[in-house]
Amino acid sequence: MTNKAQIHLDPMTPVTFLERSARVFPDKTAVVYEDLRWTYREFSEQVGRMAGALLRAGVEPGDRVAFLTPNVPAMLVAHFAVLRVHAVLVAINTRLNSEEVGYILNHSGAKLVFADPELAPKILDVPGGLDSRPSFVNVLDPAAGFSESVLDGATFDEFVLGADVLPMEMDLDDEDRTTSINYTSGTTGRPKGVMYTHRGAFLNAFGEMYVHELNRDSVFLWTLPLFHCNGWCFPWAVTGAAGTHVMLRAVDPTKIYQMIDRENVTHFNGAPTVLLMLAQAPEAAGRQFDPKLKVATGGAPPSPTLLADLDRLGVRVIHLYGLTETYGPHVYCQLQQEWESLEAEPRAKVMSRQGVPYHHAFHLRVVDGLMNDVPSDAETMGEVVMRGNNCMKGYFNDVDATAKAFEGGWFHSGDIGVMHPDGYIELRDRKKDIIISGGENISTIEVEHTVVSHPAVSEAAVVAVPHEKWGEVPKAFVTLLPGEELTEEALISYCREQLAHFKCPKHVEFGELPKTATGKIQKFRLREKEWAGFEKRIG
Repeated sequence: MTNKAQIHLDPMTPVTFLERSARVFPDKTAVVYEDLRWTYREFSEQVGRMAGALLRAGVEPGDRVAFLTPNVPAMLVAHFAVLRVHAVLVAINTRLNSEEVGYILNHSGAKLVFADPELAPKILDVPGGLDSRPSFVNVLDPAAGFSESVLDGATFDEFVLGADVLPMEMDLDDEDRTTSINYTSGTTGRPKGVMYTHRGAFLNAFGEMYVHELNRDSVFLWTLPLFHCNGWCFPWAVTGAAGTHVMLRAVDPTKIYQMIDRENVTHFNGAPTVLLMLAQAPEAAGRQFDPKLKVATGGAPPSPTLLADLDRLGVRVIHLYGLTETYGPHVYCQLQQEWESLEAEPRAKVMSRQGVPYHHAFHLRVVDGLMNDVPSDAETMGEVVMRGNNCMKGYFNDVDATAKAFEGGWFHSGDIGVMHPDGYIELRDRKKDIIISGGENISTIEVEHTVVSHPAVSEAAVVAVPHEKWGEVPKAFVTLLPGEELTEEALISYCREQLAHFKCPKHVEFGELPKTATGKIQKFRLREKEWAGFEKRIG
């Protein structure tokens, strides 16, 4: 019998990433916003001072601290400072209306609310006011012309003035303590509060560092909203790699190109619609980035057409897939060596698949209604389910919804996909988006990818619309490229050359597409219009 040494295991927390980078790279640039520049020593001090101010304000472990701001430095600081005092960060979608903001603040029971002056009216206009009676802090942004407080409370500078600067060493007692609550979009009902943990955030950030090749020379441009899944955990990943955060208040293609050139940006993230804006911007003409820009995209499957366009621009896209409930990315399309020699179009086709799990995620299946694995034939559709280190702790104050989400011991994504023989998954639809026409299943993603391959098309969304004979048929909502013209008949004819006829759109409507703050197309709004007066779930 051997004696085992008594090994002390420290709980995992992403706060340690900042402690390490400030210790190893104290003078390296950590944060850039307009004319502001912080070294890692200064970044750590800013975080420590905010943490001290939170304690001074009476914030206790488990208290919720809400932020309603764009991608400004204070929001980045909060991703460490709130965790440092064992409190819970609630980053709110800036595109929500007053009623939705009020619901989140009331449901989370936020004790403190930090708000940008441009967004603060959403709080003032909450119907019926706030039940939780929080204190307010005005996060002024003179760089954007906002220097006057809107809410009754201190400014951010006043809030932190004179506060003790806490060190980044954590005395964390439980790595499963909640770090943040991220609310889902709530398109089919009230949003649910997804709880992340210190352990999950640490591991997911660690996975991002490896998959996206983040290091001390990385310069990360914040095109992705920090409120979205805590920026897919990249606030912690970029910091852990000792990279540079370049903050961006709003997504503007011209500004993005300016910042890429000015700061030598190496990485950024965004939904396919953001990448489409960049690919079609005037600044893209004649460009080919060298070295290549490393860009992660998720939120909706990018079309092979878009991926091929970006490849020609010198953008190396890493295609991700996940949900709010999986800390953002759970799966990525791992590049195979033999794919690198393919031409742009065939390489884009295989890279448009969702792929395989992150190294720390492990478990991913496509199952039928009885939780049996579907054949790995790239044809048989089933629901994508997952479990592992980066699945949520649960829904805040919603035991029933948590139990339903993990029915059978796996998290149910609600996404329909297939498993390829090589183990890569490919999404075919959301459960609610799949079209069943005359008993045949139609993947809206497949139809959308065909529509956007037309040279005159910029974006497309396909939804089911009612049909007297077939029950429902596909309809395409299409945005054309500037200066292009296209008729409904011509586009339908184009699709019929590439798809089985029953899959082709029976109707086409041209115009702008409704989108979320993160650039995802809101198909439910298109369905609501088409199914008004018909018996069909439209969420």
